[in-house]
Amino acid sequence: MTHSDMLRVMRCCVRQPSGSAAVFPKAACEILGQDYQIEQKQAVVGASIGIALVSDEKAAPEDTVRKADMALYQAKADGRATFRFFEPALDEQVRRRQELRAGLRTALDRGELDLHFQPLVRIQTGEVRCFEALLRWQPPSGGAISPAEFIPAAEETGLIMRIGEWALRTACVEAAHWPPFIRVAVNLSPVQFRSPDLLQMVAGTLAAASLAPGRLELEITESVLLQDDQASLAILQELRRLGVRIALDDFGTGFSSLGYLLRFPFDKIKIDRSFVSGLPDRRESTAIIRAVVSMSQSLGISVTAEGVETAEQLDALRRLGCDDAQGYLYSQPLPAAELTTLIEGPQYRSGHSKV
Repeated sequence: MTHSDMLRVMRCCVRQPSGSAAVFPKAACEILGQDYQIEQKQAVVGASIGIALVSDEKAAPEDTVRKADMALYQAKADGRATFRFFEPALDEQVRRRQELRAGLRTALDRGELDLHFQPLVRIQTGEVRCFEALLRWQPPSGGAISPAEFIPAAEETGLIMRIGEWALRTACVEAAHWPPFIRVAVNLSPVQFRSPDLLQMVAGTLAAASLAPGRLELEITESVLLQDDQASLAILQELRRLGVRIALDDFGTGFSSLGYLLRFPFDKIKIDRSFVSGLPDRRESTAIIRAVVSMSQSLGISVTAEGVETAEQLDALRRLGCDDAQGYLYSQPLPAAELTTLIEGPQYRSGHSKV
């Protein structure tokens, strides 16, 4: 920010009535969010700001800084390039994150983590084609903790590397006992994707479990590709050479999904549940899914719809030509020991057709 830019911010604050504490950070974010020319080169910067208001003159400076830091953390979590004020609820959120981090460090050793499996079903025939492995955490002191809560904590601390390797190994060992035409899908964290040992870990896991590479699907989200486009695509190509299948999860929720389909031959895309939930009545959902299915068929990519919960949604997906469906309409995620009825269901008694 140049001196003139700072003066613009200060003038903006002076013009506002006293007590308008949001004026300065808002102006700072807007000015810092602009493009700047530095020696004929374009520089793109930005700012996230955390603010703690002091009403007590005796407040300890260290405590004020701590609160502003918590507000800054929240601003970054809310998408960056914005500002947030400290609120008492942030104290509770920080305490909760610290508890999760501490508990996760011993959760694996204590046997508190488990894998549940949810089927992906072929819409036209009712065959189970694949099971997605989903992490579950059941601490002895209380109820189950949602993956949406503990997985970000695992990624922040780096524990996802150890937990993710355990999940992949466990899922592959389980899948080795299933019929050979049923695959297993395992989610790959962006943190895991940055590991230089990823390829070796995947290859070693498959060999140890005696699982054919084509029976493993690694699910990634667009956030994996956004880290380093070229490097990420190169890693995907190496995984493909191992024979592993690659699926793009949460399709349609990012900004560059269509571009990635042209640059890497994904085996599968999974349409996000936010689109499926609008079926069959919402016209926009129908149009988007129809377009995705048509495009995917042209590229030879399989399409799975997530979050299917009603027969009406399933009927709509069948008419739209979607290949597979996943959701509570078929089954909630189940422990490995309870998959027998799904694997050996009526749809297999007349003969096993390899998918």
